[in-house]
Amino acid sequence: MSTDAQGGAGSAQGATQLFESLHGRAPQGVWASPGRVNLIGEHTDYNEGFVLPLAIRQRCVVAASAADASAGSSVTSAQRPGETIRFTAATVSPGDVDGWAAYVAGVLWALREAGHVVGELDLVVDSTVPLGASLSSSAAIECAVAAAAAGLVGIDLDATQIALLAQRAENDFVGMPCGVMDQMASMHGKPGQLVFIDTRSLAVENVPFDLSGHGLALLVIDTRAPHALVDGEYAARRRDCEQAAQRLGVPALRDITGAGLDDALARLDGPDDETMRKRVRHVVTEDDRVLEVVQVLRSGTDPRAIGPMLNASHASMRDDFEITVPHVDVAVDTALSAGAVGARMTGGGFGGSIIALVEQDAAESIAQAVAGAYAERGWEAPAPFVTRAEQGATRLA
Repeated sequence: MSTDAQGGAGSAQGATQLFESLHGRAPQGVWASPGRVNLIGEHTDYNEGFVLPLAIRQRCVVAASAADASAGSSVTSAQRPGETIRFTAATVSPGDVDGWAAYVAGVLWALREAGHVVGELDLVVDSTVPLGASLSSSAAIECAVAAAAAGLVGIDLDATQIALLAQRAENDFVGMPCGVMDQMASMHGKPGQLVFIDTRSLAVENVPFDLSGHGLALLVIDTRAPHALVDGEYAARRRDCEQAAQRLGVPALRDITGAGLDDALARLDGPDDETMRKRVRHVVTEDDRVLEVVQVLRSGTDPRAIGPMLNASHASMRDDFEITVPHVDVAVDTALSAGAVGARMTGGGFGGSIIALVEQDAAESIAQAVAGAYAERGWEAPAPFVTRAEQGATRLA
């Protein structure tokens, strides 16, 4: 086990070399945007609540140049070097491009829809963010492409504006109704700091996250469970929350406070409202947990104090939001039994990764315990790595 996911961090050199081999010229620039781990605050972003992610080392690198308008735009992935996808940025619309390239075309479409003239581009992408691991490989490519496109033509966009354009690409072009957390984490990440986001106001605060100074580490375990969000489950949870907010007469579930939770649940008293009550309880208590974790970390208190909040978050996702799967629950339970300070699923759910707050010298043994539990069940081995908060989107060359 290393501090990186398999394959190591993407490099400007690798993306540049592939670009030159494909196009016979050097790119005009190279940009990168990271994946993210969400420490706490799951499914609260589209409820206008609070989230607390961090940018990670694994990232998407984009080498880019303006293209001949008559040739249209092209994108090639280093992970699929024999496959170049072509489309016309000036006219591309939702449904014209599918698969992984839709995240790229969608960004250029969103820029155009926002009134920006981008032109046609040649792009090469090289990502080390594992696919399907709940580490936001989609936001990494979206934000890297958006930063590259804006940088090439001199469009003056700040980090939050780029995040919102990237989110629109995913919502309206790809068809995934995600909130804005992933893109904001990719854009606003700082080394050694979490990204505390109020998703209603889009206010961002970087909160210190010094684990090594306390002898701790953040262990990420990609459970390798089947993971797909576009197929309806994520959208169903969002609909549940929107319907509950409408029934309760509030703009979003963020407006239900912890003190008002019991009253809100009592008002959802229909015979078919039990699922809605569960969804409300998760969102309201999860918002409170985010604020509590932020308060602990701001104060400089030993980060071990957040362990019970991570555990409570996982229980809420399992029992009230119903988005965990056996691979995820076994990984969390095993990590805790092996000595983790706290553990929870991270990301949208139905597969993906867990995080565990662990003593530095116990990371390896806890990862091995989870691997052993998987082997006993005949499951594919999980993929563990230790991570820390890293830099958000940036220009490399």
